[in-house]
Amino acid sequence: MSTTATTAAATLAERTGVAAHDAVVVLGSGWEPAAGFLGRVVAELPVTELPGFLRPAAPGHRGLARSYDLEGTRVLALLGRTHLYEGHGPDAVAHGVRVAAAAGARLAVLTNASGGLRPDWPPGTCALLRDHLNLTVSSALVAAQFVDLTDLWSPRLRAAARETDPSLVEAVYAQLRGPSIQTLAETEMLRALGADLVGMSTVVEAVSARAAGLEVAGLSAVTTVEGSGEELDPDEVVAVAEATAQRVGPALRAILRFARDDAGTGDPDLGEDTA
Repeated sequence: MSTTATTAAATLAERTGVAAHDAVVVLGSGWEPAAGFLGRVVAELPVTELPGFLRPAAPGHRGLARSYDLEGTRVLALLGRTHLYEGHGPDAVAHGVRVAAAAGARLAVLTNASGGLRPDWPPGTCALLRDHLNLTVSSALVAAQFVDLTDLWSPRLRAAARETDPSLVEAVYAQLRGPSIQTLAETEMLRALGADLVGMSTVVEAVSARAAGLEVAGLSAVTTVEGSGEELDPDEVVAVAEATAQRVGPALRAILRFARDDAGTGDPDLGEDTA
């Protein structure tokens, strides 16, 4: 674990009065309404008051760190994230989950808004990530960190979420670097590669979370149907994601009930984050 992440975790404990957190939830574009399902707010501070964090540049990413008490489970919520397209490199993108791991978290839930590549999934569909394609040509892992990603997206967490909300679908998510939206030809390429969703976040964080020994789940709100010819409206994207996040909040809670379960699939010996 990096020195900066360890220092930030110590500062987080001091500022929140919470010695350790059991889980981290990263709330992406439009996902702030899901915070209402995370329990009682214990403390809140701007992420920029913690070492190593940057102010998020994406609209709607407020850049807050909140500590919640969810029936005895300590949940760290990050309201917003740093994206690769902001130009700070993959270490800045991975910093939030690394700090959470240093703070004791064993489970990470990563959320985002995505473009749908399947015409049968209209806007408002919510997907559990079951696999991904990292098309960013980026990783925050360095040196000989041979992290097995075959089971990165936890099957048992997906099962728990779907038991609570059977409307959830399972998807392969492709991350592009952004910030430009892909062309029509690129959209067809992504479909041919087996992707169901496309976006500009989450995968780099997920890989780093897995490397740090966290069990990982992903929730994605489908906000557009890619290749439809309709012009992207950022405000509409956020509005659709907000409605979706509110609806699937109970599934998020169902995932978090595993946060203090020592039988998780995370493996603390997967490799040390050295960046």
